[in-house]
Amino acid sequence: MEYALLLGFAILCLALLLALWRLLKGPTLPDRVVALELIASITVGVIGLYAIRSGRDAYIDVTMVLALTAFLAAIGFARYLEKGSHRDNH
Repeated sequence: MEYALLLGFAILCLALLLALWRLLKGPTLPDRVVALELIASITVGVIGLYAIRSGRDAYIDVTMVLALTAFLAAIGFARYLEKGSHRDNH
């Protein structure tokens, strides 16, 4: 079980680095928004794995709060983009 958890942490860290690269490189605002949402989801996964490893149920509550906050942030960004303030209308 310990090896599976370490492999999970390694895969999530690699995914986090790739998502961070996409967040910094862009090229467009929607790409960055999706990368930020992905980073939040990966963080939920990392905290979930840590909860399994440590055996503490309190971390599951943290993952739920983070997931809900990320969802609300994604809705806010979608509304912002929908308003057309950063859209290319060529």
